[in-house]
Amino acid sequence: MNRWLVNRVVSSPNCNERALPISMVVLHYTGMRSSDEALARLCDPSAQVSAHYLIDEDGAVTNLVPEDKRAWHAGKSYWRGITDVNSASIGIELANPGHEFGYRPFPEPQMDALLPLLADMMDRHDIPRANVVGHSDVAPARKQDPGEYFDWARLGQLGLALEIPKAKMNLFYDNPGAFYLALERFGYDITDGRAAVSAFQRRWRPEYIDGEIDGEIGGILFELLLERDIGHAR
Repeated sequence: MNRWLVNRVVSSPNCNERALPISMVVLHYTGMRSSDEALARLCDPSAQVSAHYLIDEDGAVTNLVPEDKRAWHAGKSYWRGITDVNSASIGIELANPGHEFGYRPFPEPQMDALLPLLADMMDRHDIPRANVVGHSDVAPARKQDPGEYFDWARLGQLGLALEIPKAKMNLFYDNPGAFYLALERFGYDITDGRAAVSAFQRRWRPEYIDGEIDGEIGGILFELLLERDIGHAR
């Protein structure tokens, strides 16, 4: 952790030892009415939840758990064969009321604090762009965060996540099962197919989320898999 990127340290007891090397970053929103309320919960032993960092809407960054420890932010989750996402990831919570309490766009000071923090940890841990994910990507049946207002396109343009491709064509898979298998191949848990489709839309086509397979998301998924197969999607 670079101290110049952090405004304060508030230690959470909710952590333990990692079982895997760091290879991912998972982005969340707090989904609570205020940052103070979220901070209290992330440090409450009875809540059994934490993250490595909390970023307020004004851009203040709080370090809660040392990066070499396993924070408890992802819960039951999966990404590209990893089932203990907490052990493999750094968790960043963005203060935002979330869909339950008045979801709103993430303000510029908050994004301005996130970008260098994310760039620094990706460089230090050699985290690939493909492994910078949202909570909804790794737990599609349970979570929606950081949600459709999060600016994934900006992260992609800065090399801090995969760029969002444009579908060069509408691609209709032979049947839903074929699409689900392709989605699984990309990295998603497809146990709940409709939830996985919604999570994919929320990340890669946030302007329209209905959980239904269509030609546009088929084309987007094709482009993502193509980039991965030719080695451009690290």
